[in-house]
Amino acid sequence: MDTSPENPTRPRIYLAGPDVFRPDARDHFVRLAAACEALGLAALLPADGNEEPGEEAPERQIYQANMQRLRGADGVLANLACFRGLEPDSGTVFEVGAAVALQIPVVAYGVPAGSYADRARSALQCAPDAAGVLREHGSGIAVEDFGQPLNLMLACSIHIAPTPEAALQKMAELLAVLRR
Repeated sequence: MDTSPENPTRPRIYLAGPDVFRPDARDHFVRLAAACEALGLAALLPADGNEEPGEEAPERQIYQANMQRLRGADGVLANLACFRGLEPDSGTVFEVGAAVALQIPVVAYGVPAGSYADRARSALQCAPDAAGVLREHGSGIAVEDFGQPLNLMLACSIHIAPTPEAALQKMAELLAVLRR
């Protein structure tokens, strides 16, 4: 397991989520980092665009910095709360997929209660068709209805906890098992 060079026993946790857009982002990350520290974990904060100017465009620098941090992580804590709609932030979903592909464990929080289909049914005009498939009215596009809180590709590849603190506790437990 890859660990921090300053303290090789502390697993590094990449903090993924749209939290960089919060007006209180700095304070939020300080709280998350303290929660990591309390469990013997080291927080890896996402790049926020305040890095030193370079030859690359700022968005490319942020992408490269975040991918480097993600590759160096032992786990990912992901805020998968709905962001500007019914789905999580697309950048966070990308980071979760990258972590899963790299075989880095992911624990998410912020996921709304209930199923995605129930949320879609409440927010959009949806109804079951003759075969019982839930579809959007007008477009006829099927709404995934496996009873999961997120799309199956997320729900089946990660762990979900109700709060950031519970997610970090789960991450600490997962990493302890992996380190044995």
